[in-house]
Amino acid sequence: MNFHKNHRRLVLVSFFVFLLLSTGIAVLPAFQMQEQNAPLPGQPELSDLELNGLRVYIAEGCVACHTQQVRSIEMDKTWGSRPSIPSDYYYSKKRMDFWRQSPSILGSERTGPDLTNIGARQPSEEWHYLHLYNPRLVVEESVMPSYPWLFEEKEDPAATDVVLNLPGDTSSGTGKTKIVAGDQAIALVAYLKSLKQEPLPESISPGFIPSRKKTGGTDGEVPAGLPDGAALYTQTCAACHQAQGQGLPGAFPALAGSPIVNDSDPETLIRIILQGYDARPEFAAMPPFASQLSDEEVAAIATHERSSWGNDAAPVTAEEVQKIRETIEQTIQ
Repeated sequence: MNFHKNHRRLVLVSFFVFLLLSTGIAVLPAFQMQEQNAPLPGQPELSDLELNGLRVYIAEGCVACHTQQVRSIEMDKTWGSRPSIPSDYYYSKKRMDFWRQSPSILGSERTGPDLTNIGARQPSEEWHYLHLYNPRLVVEESVMPSYPWLFEEKEDPAATDVVLNLPGDTSSGTGKTKIVAGDQAIALVAYLKSLKQEPLPESISPGFIPSRKKTGGTDGEVPAGLPDGAALYTQTCAACHQAQGQGLPGAFPALAGSPIVNDSDPETLIRIILQGYDARPEFAAMPPFASQLSDEEVAAIATHERSSWGNDAAPVTAEEVQKIRETIEQTIQ
């Protein structure tokens, strides 16, 4: 039997070998991975608005400059509380429509910051709208392009419209053109705010690979027992209040020279960090950070604010923050 000379049999055998290998190497493992990587307990499914925002995110090319993957190396701690796992992407892997497969959101470029945990790291809705309309309004050195086509101008916005509180714009009432978020901007911001890392079960605890410790002096003195307040401020607060605490007129208040920050009694400052603040209509509302920051982290941030940019107030201790947190919790109960 001259099998090697029978072209029909050669083609059939090659085809079935290819089919068998493809099934064993690609198809079956893909099904197994899909079954084994279920969503995390309590992980919310993306709403229709958030899914629409994901489509806008892909259509506008955001993935070209932003990643959504926290690597397991210590330098990525800035972007999330833990390394990313496959379950994090369970609900974003749905097909965009009949013709288009699920979008690739992992990204490979960090021209802009990673967005894995941006919903927790930057929960301010007003900040996101300003950032999309003109990134330089909130991050002076940003190289991100503006997206004005996601917004529209209206002289008499409806009560349900999302009106941008532009820095330096103190006008009110009718007859003045206002910038209003369009449907795509609203959907995109909803998607960005949904990007939060869910806590892992205790049985799963992937950690970060530590980096080599630097030797020599430090850039500044960190109060004993507290984390680096300057780094925490940069990660948590600087996007709104700016790196030098100057704030943005008409959008976010200044911390440099603030009587609240410099008060001899830090209780009001601590309460604002824990509970948020929306009592001043000329500024955007500040979200609460009680669930995101520990007592030590709040104390470190408050101490940094009270000793920087010309401020000269006493440091804040973790014990002071703990007492105020307990008082707030008792009031809520």
